[in-house]
Amino acid sequence: QVQLVESGGGLVQAGGSLRLSCAASGSIYRSIYRINTMGWYRQIPGEQRDFVAVITTGGSTNYADAVKGRFTIPRDNAKNTVYLQMNSLKPEDTAVYYCYAAKVNGVADWGQGTQVTVSS
Repeated sequence: QVQLVESGGGLVQAGGSLRLSCAASGSIYRSIYRINTMGWYRQIPGEQRDFVAVITTGGSTNYADAVKGRFTIPRDNAKNTVYLQMNSLKPEDTAVYYCYAAKVNGVADWGQGTQVTVSS
């Protein structure tokens, strides 16, 4: 029962930057529903959904090799919001980006997805 609202997608030329955001709300007021991990996946229609980045409440991060050094994943725990700062974008970064939030009870929820298109 967690809702994730994403924003920030759009069209950008190669080498440009975009900042995605994802805010969580809903059944997170009970301790068992506290969000632990938030992150991002991306997917080209018809293909698998690939991991991009993740951050825990404590600030530990992990990035896919394809984006390491170009993307960062800041998080505002107080606002239950995660961001994806995307720099030096490449055409191969074009995809639908989905955020997710994993609660301490192990349940993960997904956002609706936001389109990122990088032109050459």
